[in-house]
Amino acid sequence: MTDRRSMLTRMAAIAGSMPFAGMARGAAGGSAGGTMILSTWDFGAAANAAAFARMQAGGSLIDAVEAGAMVPEADPDNHSVGYGGYPDRDGHVTLDAVIMDDAGGVGAVAALEDTVHAISVARRVMETTPHTMLVGEGATRFARAAGFPYRNLLTPPAEKAWRDWLLTSRYRPEANVENRLQHTPGGALDHDTIGIIARNAAGRLAGACTTSGMAFKMRGRVGDSPQVGSGLFIEAGVGAATSTGLGEEVTRVCGTARVVASMRAGASPQQACEDVVRHIATLRKDAIRGIQVGFLAIDPKGRIGAFCLLPGFTYAATDDQGRTTVTKARSLFLQ
Repeated sequence: MTDRRSMLTRMAAIAGSMPFAGMARGAAGGSAGGTMILSTWDFGAAANAAAFARMQAGGSLIDAVEAGAMVPEADPDNHSVGYGGYPDRDGHVTLDAVIMDDAGGVGAVAALEDTVHAISVARRVMETTPHTMLVGEGATRFARAAGFPYRNLLTPPAEKAWRDWLLTSRYRPEANVENRLQHTPGGALDHDTIGIIARNAAGRLAGACTTSGMAFKMRGRVGDSPQVGSGLFIEAGVGAATSTGLGEEVTRVCGTARVVASMRAGASPQQACEDVVRHIATLRKDAIRGIQVGFLAIDPKGRIGAFCLLPGFTYAATDDQGRTTVTKARSLFLQ
């Protein structure tokens, strides 16, 4: 244990000078004016397609990121977002989401229940209330009053995974479960999200982030996803950033706000993502062993950045012609 801790401490101390440990093909940077939509994980490709189609049909950026986020929310086979998401340790599926534009518009919900499209409820909070976030029972009551139908989110496969988990109640992180169709629920601490950020030809920005959070989390737990400055941050003329991975590590450093602040200070999107990941490693040392955290960023010109702690984080980028590529982000550590 002492040797391992010493090793990680040394790794964190030299993080600022380390070469990329991840795959060289994680080519963040983008062509100027090229990238329009950026989202986390392989399943972000389908979300990007929906967002791009909405933009092509004349929708606003908010329309687009909402449409994109709704795709995984409605997918019962995606156990990390929306309908079919894994429940908390008491068997309740609770959803967190935020939506934001670059004019200061913000809406969020946390611990929302019995509603498929948390992102749409978050948008309704932004557009029809004086608040930026509603939580728990209040969020669910708001959704019903706003016309969102009741839907039991706990699907039979998710319920089975939960009941299997109860046999051991193991509760530890498992990096990159987002991209694994099959994994052992008893060993999974799902920290899954879709974050989607977009720009238009004029350089305006918007974003959305939605999740069912950690599988088998403590009831009432809220991660980074719905929190402005943690799961998502947008600033006009500067950039947009979203995060994924273990939310507690993102909230400790207000991760996406830090990314955008670095961009405001002159860093490229790629440099800004690297800076916050290196900061987390330096700050947390051995505590982040085996933990995944990743960031995506885009600026008004379409330059992008992506970086993570461990190999395995992927992102989907869609250009102004609707062409999408899924890429492995570079990582700070090898494993």
